[in-house]
Amino acid sequence: MEFKVIQVDSTTVVEGVPGEPFMAGARDVALLIEECLSSSAGAALLYAANLSPQFFDLSSGQAGEILQKLRNYHLRLAVVCPPGSVTLSRRFEELMIEERREPYFGLFDARDEALAWIASPGV
Repeated sequence: MEFKVIQVDSTTVVEGVPGEPFMAGARDVALLIEECLSSSAGAALLYAANLSPQFFDLSSGQAGEILQKLRNYHLRLAVVCPPGSVTLSRRFEELMIEERREPYFGLFDARDEALAWIASPGV
């Protein structure tokens, strides 16, 4: 997948291509981390279609593994996920409540909301 590198205020961001599948599994996060590090990016902006449906089902373990790897590198992840575009497991919704306490992961209805979160003070 081709990534676009954009600037949001003082943060460099690696952005996925809307509608294009990218991560088939947790191991694919290494490609995203590599792109972020080579671009000196502090955050990534992905779209629901860039992730597998298993990401949104917490029982798969995929979200936990991906988010932990990104945290290890102090990378923030914003995911644009318009209402109705994916089915969130009940446990995933519980994860989102916990994630609101930390500045590492956010799920947003629209790109502009995700960019505003990225621009906010993070880690």
